[in-house]
Amino acid sequence: MTKLIMIVDDSASLRQVVAISLKGAGYEVLEASNGQDALNKMTGQKIHLIISDVNMPIMDGISFVKAVKQLPQYKFTPIMMLTTESQQEKKMEGKAAGAKAWLVKPFQPNVLLNAVAKLVLP
Repeated sequence: MTKLIMIVDDSASLRQVVAISLKGAGYEVLEASNGQDALNKMTGQKIHLIISDVNMPIMDGISFVKAVKQLPQYKFTPIMMLTTESQQEKKMEGKAAGAKAWLVKPFQPNVLLNAVAKLVLP
């Protein structure tokens, strides 16, 4: 069964770069442009991993992580933050909200795929 990964980022070009890497590695991809858009697209399908930006309009990444953790169906879905934010404070905030990993942009596709392989649900 193909694993589904959701990419949440307000940059279409970044979503495209991440999607190309993931699809190349055999994953299916679901894209959303911000936290609210992502929540609207979480309609009960199994999502094996969420990759989310931190700074987005409408609903930012940290608020999004907190919202996902409130959903019984997605409470255990691992979330990786992919962001330009490298401050320890933000990382702690992300971790406290429930993010499992933190990858700073710009990233190397192989580093992303290694992190994905470790986090993705079976």
